[in-house]
Amino acid sequence: MSEAATPQANDGKALTTEVEGAVYQRIPIRTRVVLPGDALDPFITEYAVDAVAPGDVLFVTEKIVAITQGRSYLVAEIRPRRLAVFLSKYVTRTPYGIGLGMPETMEMALRECGTPRILFAAAVSAVTKPFGRKGDFYRIAGDKARAIDGPTSGTIPPYNKAVVLGPRRPREVAAQLRTLLPAGVDVAVVDINDLGGNILGSTLDRAGERRLVAILRDNPLGQGHQSTPLGIVRRV
Repeated sequence: MSEAATPQANDGKALTTEVEGAVYQRIPIRTRVVLPGDALDPFITEYAVDAVAPGDVLFVTEKIVAITQGRSYLVAEIRPRRLAVFLSKYVTRTPYGIGLGMPETMEMALRECGTPRILFAAAVSAVTKPFGRKGDFYRIAGDKARAIDGPTSGTIPPYNKAVVLGPRRPREVAAQLRTLLPAGVDVAVVDINDLGGNILGSTLDRAGERRLVAILRDNPLGQGHQSTPLGIVRRV
C-alpha cells in the first residue's frame, strides 16, 4: 500500500464503520490540490492505482471530477440575474455549505437546470415548507442543483472564491476510471457532506450503492481543508 493510503482518519472521523453486520475501513487518500486544466485520469493513476486492492471501492468526490471537466467558475466572473438574487434570499443556508443561498450559485442553478424547473421547485417548496416538509426544492430541481458547491471559508483555495457545478456523465467517468485500476476494484463518484450524501455514478449495482452511502454517511473525507478528495472503502 502506498504512503498516501496508510490508514489514518481525518480529524473527527472514524477510520472504520459497521454496516449490515460487516466492518469497513474508510481510507482517505491525501493529494495535491486539483486545479483547472488538470486531467482526471493521470491524477487517479498517480494517487490511487498503487493504493487499491481487489475488492476495494475507490470513491472520488464529485468536485474534483467537475473541476477537471472545466466546471469551476470564479464568483467574480458570474453575473447573477435579478431572479437569482430574489430566489437566493429564500434558500436555507447551513454550516456545511452555502448551497444555492447566494445569487451566484442560484444563477448557475438557473443555467444548469433551466428557469422553469427552478421556479417550479421554488413554488412547491414555498407551499410545503410551512407544513414542515424539507427538501422538496432539491427533490424537484434535481441532482444538478444539489451538486452545485458554493464558496465557504473552509474550502481550499482557489475554490473558496469559486462555484463548482456537478460533474458531467458521472457514471461514464466511474466506468472509465475503473479501467485504470487493478481488476476487482469498483469506482464511485460521490457527493458527500456532513448532512448526508448521494452516489452520482458508479460501477456498483443498486444494492452496492445503497451500502456505500451508509458506509460514507458521516463524511469520512471531511468538509474543509483536509485535501483528501479520494478514498478507499475496504471490508475488514
